[in-house]
Amino acid sequence: MTAEVGVIGAGAWGTALAQTLAGGPDGRGGTEVLLWARESELVEQINTEHRNGLYLPSAELAETVRATSDLAELADLPALLVVVPAQFLASVIAGLPKGERDLVLCAKGIEAETGRLMADVAADAAPEARLAVLSGPTFAHEVAAGLPTAVTLACSGGEDQWDRLSHVIARPAFRPYYSDDVTGAEIGGAVKNVLAIACGVVDGLKLGQNARAALIARGYAEMLRFGLARGARAETLSGLCGLGDLVLTCSSTSSRNFSLGLALGQGLTAAEALSGKNSVAEGATTAPVLAELARRDGIEMPIVDAVCHLLDGEMPAGAVVSELLARPLKAEQESAL
Repeated sequence: MTAEVGVIGAGAWGTALAQTLAGGPDGRGGTEVLLWARESELVEQINTEHRNGLYLPSAELAETVRATSDLAELADLPALLVVVPAQFLASVIAGLPKGERDLVLCAKGIEAETGRLMADVAADAAPEARLAVLSGPTFAHEVAAGLPTAVTLACSGGEDQWDRLSHVIARPAFRPYYSDDVTGAEIGGAVKNVLAIACGVVDGLKLGQNARAALIARGYAEMLRFGLARGARAETLSGLCGLGDLVLTCSSTSSRNFSLGLALGQGLTAAEALSGKNSVAEGATTAPVLAELARRDGIEMPIVDAVCHLLDGEMPAGAVVSELLARPLKAEQESAL
């Protein structure tokens, strides 16, 4: 079988993307996809049983999805979707065979060691690659099931790259929308993960729907402040990869970050809530580096700071919420909460 597109990372999201590109379980209207996984036993399961029991057990994978643990097999593919966790992006991309290709970055996070966004990490690791970012409100199990989904595809190469990639990625139920604001797409995805933890805490404390709605709105204000200071456009952050993704992940236990916050609100420590998990809650790693970047640049992000206090175990959830509620009253457009 000769693949036409590759997906690097066989977690839930990477597997769902491979499935939708392949056309769903019956492979109708899709293409042949090569899916890279680190675990050799997972590669064998995907290839023999057409399922990913470790990360996406609900999906019956198309036979046109083939797995490999050898990055060299992806050398000749013109487009690769990179779906590994943010903190592993640099090492995985550095292991790719060199070549001019489109790399579509699908991880939502900030590199903890350097404070760099994923496009900056990838540009250093693969300077010859043409970079794009895929981001938006996407639960993996819904995408794998073929339910309607819309995303932002932000292309550093402008409309020429969009024309090339949109034909590779678009499917009847998976609709990308064009942007050239790579920074905005990345910031929206990274910040919403942290805010989703905060919304989970609200649910864990049983503070009600009013509180959650307020937190989403004020969290979006923090996202906007940070994004504009970094050169993102407001219209990007109000779109699918910003506000759209924020609303989704702040409202459901299908979000790993929301589930982490829920556990914190119910009294667990971060270590307890994260132990034994196969998947990564990117917001837990992003929160401290995001807070540090905001402090360095003089950007007020009290909700992000509150999440950091919870993750560090500095304050119990109830005390963190009380501190937020005690902030000075201001005009809405100037206040942080």
